[in-house]
Amino acid sequence: MSVSPPDYLVLEHVRKEFGSFVALGDVSLSVRAGELLCFLGPSGCGKTTLLRIIAGLETQSAGRIIQGGRDISLLPPMKRDYGIVFQSYALFPNLTIAQNVAYGLVNRRVPRAERDRRVAELLTLVGLPDSGPKYPAQLSGGQQQRIAIARAIATSPGLMLLDEPLSALDARVRVRLRGEIRSLQQRLAVTTILVTHDQEEALTMADRIVVMNHGAIEQVGTPFEVYRNPATPFVADFVGKTNLLPAAGAGEGRVRIGDQRFACEFDGAFAKRTDLKVFFRPEDVQVRGVGGETPNSAAAVVQGLEFLGSYSRLTLRLNGIDQALIADLSVNDLAEFRVKPGDTLRVAVPVDRLRVFAAGPE
Repeated sequence: MSVSPPDYLVLEHVRKEFGSFVALGDVSLSVRAGELLCFLGPSGCGKTTLLRIIAGLETQSAGRIIQGGRDISLLPPMKRDYGIVFQSYALFPNLTIAQNVAYGLVNRRVPRAERDRRVAELLTLVGLPDSGPKYPAQLSGGQQQRIAIARAIATSPGLMLLDEPLSALDARVRVRLRGEIRSLQQRLAVTTILVTHDQEEALTMADRIVVMNHGAIEQVGTPFEVYRNPATPFVADFVGKTNLLPAAGAGEGRVRIGDQRFACEFDGAFAKRTDLKVFFRPEDVQVRGVGGETPNSAAAVVQGLEFLGSYSRLTLRLNGIDQALIADLSVNDLAEFRVKPGDTLRVAVPVDRLRVFAAGPE
């Protein structure tokens, strides 16, 4: 039986107010040693404020922060044990790459020989062994970000903080660099917190994701848990592409969506509610082998088709409901069914792929 690593960073009832505005409300969270935890959420949700409080760049209005068993709640940034990487790289333009990487070591009065050895080791680690004599302006954005990471880990901090580190890069570089950062983090086994609004970045890099909204945590879980089993309608709608359709309870284990009734697993208290939301992913919609006797099947009219390379996204309309639903079809399915706008297609959603939420308070 696997044993979870101990908690390295613990946030206890952290709250942050800016005048009458509550940026964070009673946030409690544990970060395990060696994991990469991602704060994910829309702009203004509080994720960057929470990271800045951990770094000591903002002071919480209430609550405690424990790092490695030490209360750091009121310590200034220079007395906290972390390295930080910003979106803007923040390299010193007048210093060489080697001098940038060595900056923290110089401040700690590390001997010159040991400092040079550490810089050479780090430049090799981030794949830029010959860049020491160059200046930041001579490197690409992706290379500058690697140097920023090397500088952040030069002093071997117990915690690495990444504040939207890839958002300034183009898509191709971003995809490559996120794999490199994840590989580096795993090799170093350094506890890391990543702040991002990019869902794909969070899903591919994180051990666990903290989904935030309006200064509160909506859900904490692995990428699979957050994607497949969202805890709230917000998480369901924010993480990945989704169908979130209005529905009403139609008795035990059934809901009505438009003119159709679907079997699903949900709380019995929902059986008579009329303000429900039914969640399922576009890839959950089945078209192959679906007939009139297939459970949870219905006829749908194709309203639109968007070609996305390896798959195509269909916009469908069910009888009795104004909101469209979306379905993703593989290239093979599209070739077999030869679907076009105006066609009627029989679709089905498996019972175990439907999740039901209350749209309002009980």
